[in-house]
Amino acid sequence: MLISRWIPAVLIFTLLVPLLTGCQSLREIGSLRQVAFSLDRVDDERLAGIDIRNVRSYNDLTASDLLRVGSALSRNELPLNFTLHVGANNPAENERTARMVAFDWTLLLDDRETVSGSFAETVRLPAGEVVDIPLDIELDLLNFFERSSRDLVELALAIGGVEGVSSKVQLRARPSIDTPIGPIRYPNDITIVSREVGSSTN
Repeated sequence: MLISRWIPAVLIFTLLVPLLTGCQSLREIGSLRQVAFSLDRVDDERLAGIDIRNVRSYNDLTASDLLRVGSALSRNELPLNFTLHVGANNPAENERTARMVAFDWTLLLDDRETVSGSFAETVRLPAGEVVDIPLDIELDLLNFFERSSRDLVELALAIGGVEGVSSKVQLRARPSIDTPIGPIRYPNDITIVSREVGSSTN
């Protein structure tokens, strides 16, 4: 008889736990939806192994640099490596710390889809703070663009934010948020941020 009295309580608890964890999960997803992502800056940019962070134009390349670019092109490749820093801003009014456990991304240059990857580290996003998410990106420009060597160099410089040349840089991403019932992937892709880096020469 004593056991039978506990059965309804056990059933209620069993039913409430998924409900409560489900509500918690929805709150966690809601927290992530309030986070604003933006492209911050590009760092450690190298083209065909050349450090181009201080190169302002194609004419600034040395004879040795041009030789390395020409050598890469002769092998039908022009590798570009850089770190793209994404800022994740969790607004103070959110009042919750979102915990991101994955960040799947695709890089678009001049509206052309290029490479994809995933940032798989856990990142805490406290309310009222901007957190840096560094993405190490590597792509071969020749796989996506048929342009002259000069135009490809200028494209690389534009990605780094050099004035006088321009390129549209976008990041299509889908974060995953940690919840009491496990990681939940963001339901839709988000675009971060469609913007033009550099400035037109016109």
